[in-house]
Amino acid sequence: MTKATTDTKALSRRSFLKGGAAAGALAAGSLAAPAVIAGGHSKAVTIKMQSSWPASDVFQEMAQQYADRVEQMSGGRLKVDLLPAGAVVGAFSVLDAVNDGVLDAGHDVPVYWYGKNKAASLFGTGPVFGGNANTMLGWFYKGGGAELYEELTQKIMGLNIVGFMGFPMPPQPFGWFKGEVNTPADLQGFKYRTVGLAADLLQQMGMAVAQLPGGEIVPAMERGVIDAFEFNNPTSDRRFGSADVAKNYYLSSYHQASESFEIIFNKDFFDDLDPDLQAILKYGVEAASTANTMLALDQYSRDLSELQTDEGVIVHRTSKEILAGQLKAWDAIVAELEKDPFMKKTLDSQRAWVERVGFFEIMGGTDLVTAYNHYFPGKLKL
Repeated sequence: MTKATTDTKALSRRSFLKGGAAAGALAAGSLAAPAVIAGGHSKAVTIKMQSSWPASDVFQEMAQQYADRVEQMSGGRLKVDLLPAGAVVGAFSVLDAVNDGVLDAGHDVPVYWYGKNKAASLFGTGPVFGGNANTMLGWFYKGGGAELYEELTQKIMGLNIVGFMGFPMPPQPFGWFKGEVNTPADLQGFKYRTVGLAADLLQQMGMAVAQLPGGEIVPAMERGVIDAFEFNNPTSDRRFGSADVAKNYYLSSYHQASESFEIIFNKDFFDDLDPDLQAILKYGVEAASTANTMLALDQYSRDLSELQTDEGVIVHRTSKEILAGQLKAWDAIVAELEKDPFMKKTLDSQRAWVERVGFFEIMGGTDLVTAYNHYFPGKLKL
């Protein structure tokens, strides 16, 4: 599609949203009322949205939860045409397509456009300084993160997008290995898949890293392009067929201790919507965030259990030695990142937020391990 074609499509859509359909009817000599839908509202707006996820992945189900809530809350005035990765563009190209108006909206994670600006990774898969995904989603909405995201996308990068964050993801597994890994020395020389600043982190620890979309991971493992990997969660990993290529599954890691979905819209498209429809798209992210979290708790735990019982996977907790090595590697990476003024400003903002909020979360939180061991003795192997 040429830029001229894209511009024409965008102009046509904006003209329609501002009443161009009625003008066209008058030009044709008709005084007929505009089309209506249930409830008496004007014709529905269809949002062409593509995700970065394969059609079979649980993340696509989570994107659909967002689409369903938007349609229901709008009374049918908004329709979401949700497509999987590859339907229009590749998984890592969603941002470009939304920016250019090829798509109206996208469902992805900021780290997927890390190649354009490393600061993208600070809005998911950054060092997070002892915070978790809830902590960092709080930073986005209450600690200045949204304003910094807007500065990065609209002012520094000049992108024509509006974005919101939702679904604070559980810490991502360190991943899948054919044998055991217990110390940083055991990681040397592995060809490993991850994304964003996590790639810098693992390279710092002696791995060779490939950044691949989720659907390409297991085929790459089968071909020997990589020999260890992580994606995000037990459900996606199981559906990808991870247990067919490795049996040692390491949970707990600082490489991606926090991440949330990014729901983005072409700014021209978003700005042309009525204010109440803009609000539905914005706050629908919050509604879907809760739905995504509940689905994750149910499905991730179920698939983790069945990976063990049905597929012979050995579940480990990543060793304290490797975790300590990750923190040391983060220190080196942060020192380098802070040479960039925007990066330093963002990292300073995150540190200030986590120091205050994390203190409350940790001091106020209960010792879950002690309680779990009390009620389910012998199950945890820590």
